[in-house]
Amino acid sequence: MRSVSEEPVPLHEEFIYCCGAATHVLKCGPWKDLSKDENKNLPRLLFMIIPGNPGLAGYYRTFIQALYCGLNQQYPVWVVSHAGHCKPPSGMEMIEDTDIKELEDVFGLNGQVEHKLNFLKKNVSKDIKLVLIAHSIGCYITLEMMKRASELQVLRSVLLFPTIERMAQSPQGKLMTPLLCKLRYVLYMPVYLLSFLPEGVKASLVRFALRGMKTCDESSITTSVNLFSVDCI
Repeated sequence: MRSVSEEPVPLHEEFIYCCGAATHVLKCGPWKDLSKDENKNLPRLLFMIIPGNPGLAGYYRTFIQALYCGLNQQYPVWVVSHAGHCKPPSGMEMIEDTDIKELEDVFGLNGQVEHKLNFLKKNVSKDIKLVLIAHSIGCYITLEMMKRASELQVLRSVLLFPTIERMAQSPQGKLMTPLLCKLRYVLYMPVYLLSFLPEGVKASLVRFALRGMKTCDESSITTSVNLFSVDCI
């Protein structure tokens, strides 16, 4: 008989459109729908992860599984990618083919805040309490969410390595801001060419790029392969 720690952690994965943009959602726990008020068996507390940048849900796969187990598998733990920061599955476009334009700039910083609020509105019942766990720029998004939607029942907000203000003036910001703002177009062609490589070769390139790390979670490697998509970049 296997011990509890050896039991597989239930993990539900889905790709949806939120504010018209492709969105990747990972859910730990058996609860796939928390939006129906009439379901009396629903847990009344949700732990939700707001990612950093790049906002790929897969980077938090191991984290949410560990957190779910730490909560004795009593409460759901979800992570929601940023709008457009995922490679949609075959047959799904990055932007929904619809005449309804839910948000003018869903891929901008303001749009990402509204994207998370829209996700909660459509997928989580109003009476469910929240613990928001945010990472890096996700901390700024979380603070904005609580400002704009005071009706959210947020019990706690946990800000991990917060990026809240003056990011461009930090040492890393001074280096990356001109690179990302002015030279990003230079990246498109090599990324486009690399996107044709077999998945195994892409994974090998990621492992080579991360070779300096003492430990590297396998889910981080498979998730990083998404960055070979021009749309994600």
